[in-house]
Amino acid sequence: MILMARYNSWAIQRLNLILDQVIDEDFYRDNGLFFRSIFGTLNHLLVGEHALWFSRFSLGHSPQMALNSIIEQDRYALTQTLLEKSYHWQDYLHKLDPTLLSGLFHYQTSTGQDISVPFASTLLHVFNHGTHHRGQITAALTAMGYECPELDLIFMLRNEQFGQP
Repeated sequence: MILMARYNSWAIQRLNLILDQVIDEDFYRDNGLFFRSIFGTLNHLLVGEHALWFSRFSLGHSPQMALNSIIEQDRYALTQTLLEKSYHWQDYLHKLDPTLLSGLFHYQTSTGQDISVPFASTLLHVFNHGTHHRGQITAALTAMGYECPELDLIFMLRNEQFGQP
């Protein structure tokens, strides 16, 4: 699980290097993504991974908010906040009692429905969710002519093996 949290931070950091080069028109353009634009998709990641899931896991609190909420208006603060908050997951997992992983995770959905699901699988969902939306963003960037970094997990592992960022 810690591997996936590390990967999440690594992938965000690499994606941010490209996002810093994207012109505003492209960053805010409706590209037909589920959350319309790169901006909307990044805000969705901030909502999902941090406002909702991190609160549920670390605080035992299930906020109720729309999945398309705009938490951060400034694009540069948005990308930096996503990166900074990704490290919170690593800290959380280092302190997590491993016996919890084999149990159930209880929370309320963003609409208030009570749910119980496997704890470890739900954590994996959080990191897989980020991978899914980063893939959408890189597809949109590629379609607009930007060169995107390789974000596959194996590249992080190879970089780590050879001491590269």
